[in-house]
Amino acid sequence: MPEQSDYSRISAEIEKEIRSGRREPGSKLPSLSELREIHGVSDTVLKYAMTWLEARGLIYRKQGKGIFVATKDRWWTRPRA
Repeated sequence: MPEQSDYSRISAEIEKEIRSGRREPGSKLPSLSELREIHGVSDTVLKYAMTWLEARGLIYRKQGKGIFVATKDRWWTRPRA
C-alpha cells in the first residue's frame, strides 16, 4: 500500500480534530508558521492541506485574520456506502 502523503495526513488529522469537537466551530486554527513547526512540512504542503479542508467545508479563511473552523452545517459529509 502506498505511503500517505503529508498533505493527506495533516488534513486527516485536522479533520478528525474538527469532527470530534476538539476544534469548535468559529475557533481559529494555528497559523501556517505554527503548523509548519508542528508538522515539519513546507508551506506548500500546508496550503494544499488547507485547500482540501476548505473544499470540504470544514474551514474558511478570513484575509488578514487567519483560518477558522466552519459551522457544522457547511461541512461536506461522505456518502454512505
